[in-house]
Amino acid sequence: MSMDRYYLLGRSGLRVSPLSLGTLTFGKDGPLGGTWGATEDVSRTLFNRYLDAGGNFVDTADLYTHGSSETLIGKFLEERGDRDRVVLTTKYSYNATRPGDPNAGGNSRKNMLRAVEASLKRLRTDYIDLYLLHTWDRITPAEEVVRTFDDLVRAGKIRYAGLSDVPSWYAARAQTWAEAHALTPLINLQLQYSLVERSLEHEYVPLAQTLGLGITTWSPLGMGLLSGKYRPSEAGAQGGGRLNTAAGGQLGMFTERNWRIVATLEQVARELGRDMSQVALNWVATQPGVGSVIIGATNPKQLDGNLAALDFTIPDGLRRQLDEASAPPVPFPHGMFSNPYQLNLHGNAAVGDKPAGYTQPVFTGTAPRVG
Repeated sequence: MSMDRYYLLGRSGLRVSPLSLGTLTFGKDGPLGGTWGATEDVSRTLFNRYLDAGGNFVDTADLYTHGSSETLIGKFLEERGDRDRVVLTTKYSYNATRPGDPNAGGNSRKNMLRAVEASLKRLRTDYIDLYLLHTWDRITPAEEVVRTFDDLVRAGKIRYAGLSDVPSWYAARAQTWAEAHALTPLINLQLQYSLVERSLEHEYVPLAQTLGLGITTWSPLGMGLLSGKYRPSEAGAQGGGRLNTAAGGQLGMFTERNWRIVATLEQVARELGRDMSQVALNWVATQPGVGSVIIGATNPKQLDGNLAALDFTIPDGLRRQLDEASAPPVPFPHGMFSNPYQLNLHGNAAVGDKPAGYTQPVFTGTAPRVG
């Protein structure tokens, strides 16, 4: 892999880098920005370094640092003068600027139309390449969301649409509705995925591969647990970082299972002569269904290390160690979809797939790279 070769995202013609630049910490506004945010100068350096390395996929949201992330990206894009080369992603759902207004949050048509106009203004652009519902609000019908996405595509305000942090059934409903009514199809699912958070594998990966949705993953380092900063202690963990606060315990990150994964990752990284974070990123980037991995950084050295995560291959034996150490429990009814149940279903007859080439390949987030 390298940053100047690209995936097709989902069942689309949109080419994106295997690593996407996450801009959650661009700016100092808001609770997160005040603690972990990067200054404008640092953010500009990170932005330019990523694009200069060949990356083209930038991820933000109207929520991030209370809109400052979008504002800075708009400024940086204008300075560079190469807006059309960048695949710009932003998201809507959260009410970050108008507390008390019930229609300035959620997934509704009213809020989506309000939010997209505000994002376009902050980003200093007349179109957004990929627009995502940020988080399911448990209220708005999928039909309303899909119809509004389609209207925005037809109006030229967005090019593609997708979903982030929604139930698998909701994503399936939305895509099926779009297909049935000849509306703009969704091309992206943005979800949390890492060695310590693999729950998407049973439902979301086959859903994405079947319905043409490329998966982009956030928190590939398990909120920093897989970075090598932390070690277990009687207090839960020792080491510098945001998890070594009350948040680490509240988020349930310091578990016996997770420490086993960290220990295995450390051993594999040592054998490969790589940083733990690079191995963790490489593992996610090469998993089935994954179109791009969102990386975040607060300084140039950290970004350079992340970008180097694609410069090597994890051998099968070492990958097996990581897979086994991090294997999630199999939820019902997925245990019934393997032997011996399947043998009984087919009367113990040999049933296999058609040979390669029998059907035309379907382009998903795991489609061959194109130059």
